[in-house]
Amino acid sequence: MSAVFRNTVLVRFKHCDAAGIVFYPRYFEMLNDFIEDWFAQALDWPFDAMHGAGHAGVPTADLHCRFVAPSRLGELLTRELRVVKLGQSSFTVQVRFVGADGGLRLEVMQRLVCVDTGKIAPRPLPEPVRQAMAQYVDATLAAPGGLGV
Repeated sequence: MSAVFRNTVLVRFKHCDAAGIVFYPRYFEMLNDFIEDWFAQALDWPFDAMHGAGHAGVPTADLHCRFVAPSRLGELLTRELRVVKLGQSSFTVQVRFVGADGGLRLEVMQRLVCVDTGKIAPRPLPEPVRQAMAQYVDATLAAPGGLGV
């Protein structure tokens, strides 16, 4: 059984539109924060080390999302990450945002690529990072390009 990386985020005023629901671009900021948390907390390669001494980055190459239900001001969302595909320099993750009631709010398939920030060209993931990512691979998920739902 594969591991799932989880944490929570509080929907703040800054995330919401006039109706008090998350304005969709703010989900992408929360998504990026979550990926950054995963790298720091689970993969032991925080963005400051990656972008600094590591001379690397993990930009998004492909992103598919499905907005299922609105998230409201003050709501606590649980974010869940599983790896769908793990290559030498790229990886695809499924991320889900779930409300306290258990209802799905947002589902994302995102492919990221490890790049050399000097050349802006793909480079292999460091082997310890790749091994740490392997714990999160869930072979039962759909192939990249769709949400598998």
